[in-house]
Amino acid sequence: MANLTLVQAINLALIQEMEKDDRVILLGEDIGLNGGVFRATEGLFQRFGGDRVVDSPLAESGIVGTAIGLAMGGLRPIPEIQFEGFMGPAFDQLTNQCARTNTRTRGGLTCPLVLRVPVGGGIHAPELHSDSPEAIYTHTPGLKIVMPSSPYDAKGLLISAIRDADPVIFFEPKRIYRAFREEVPEDEYTVPIGKARTVCEGEELTMVTWGASVIQCMNAIEASGRSIELIDLRTIQPFDMEAVAASVQKTGRCVIVHEAPKTCGLGAEIATGIMEHCFLHLEAPVQRVCGFDTIMPYYKLELEYLPDAERIGKAITETMAY
Repeated sequence: MANLTLVQAINLALIQEMEKDDRVILLGEDIGLNGGVFRATEGLFQRFGGDRVVDSPLAESGIVGTAIGLAMGGLRPIPEIQFEGFMGPAFDQLTNQCARTNTRTRGGLTCPLVLRVPVGGGIHAPELHSDSPEAIYTHTPGLKIVMPSSPYDAKGLLISAIRDADPVIFFEPKRIYRAFREEVPEDEYTVPIGKARTVCEGEELTMVTWGASVIQCMNAIEASGRSIELIDLRTIQPFDMEAVAASVQKTGRCVIVHEAPKTCGLGAEIATGIMEHCFLHLEAPVQRVCGFDTIMPYYKLELEYLPDAERIGKAITETMAY
């Protein structure tokens, strides 16, 4: 076992999959000699060479378009977009090409690429560097969306994504890249895509979240002193509605937490699923604690925007008092 940060776990997963399968190649801006803006690919250029760790031009549509061609040609490309706000230029490639390859060819071609993207706020970055666009891509059939919250899950989920026949967007919460360490097996292992993780069990209320917000939820639960069940979705598309429903049917109450803006965020879809599957079990309306329906502010107000333990704690109190 190794005691790793989340970014180190990602690096280890990439190394092991590249050693195991020579079809796996990386491409992106500054991922080679510099090891990536967050050093997730540090040392890989020296280890595997410039033919498999490719420093690309500053052109996101070109990065993703090239990766689509490589994937259709039988390789397993892992393109990187430096920050989630830079996904816009590649939107057409992702939604109109990558996501539709399997359907368009009636299964004749697949597009097994993994798009790695640092995501979310909390690091005092400038504009277009701190957003949470997961709901936009979740709305695109044909894409799988993954967002780990721990080093263990990061490694296991990334390996699963690389081996998946479908395209996967692998969102990496940059706020927790180096926030804590965890024991991670040095041998290869997988974490299944589409299965949630019960972080802690409880009887009074269910809390559903993913990514960096898992830490804020844990802090809020500890401060509340209540028996709260915390579910980390891990996979956003497809998300584990069965696990959510089973928990809410047990507790009768639910609070959903995410960084993305509230309107049309994934929390709305989860809340609707709860109404469909758990209506007769509910003791209170489902609450959402989310980012606000505004552009992510600059760093002076950034932490006011992100859900924190205080805001989550208020939702817990209101839900329990209903």
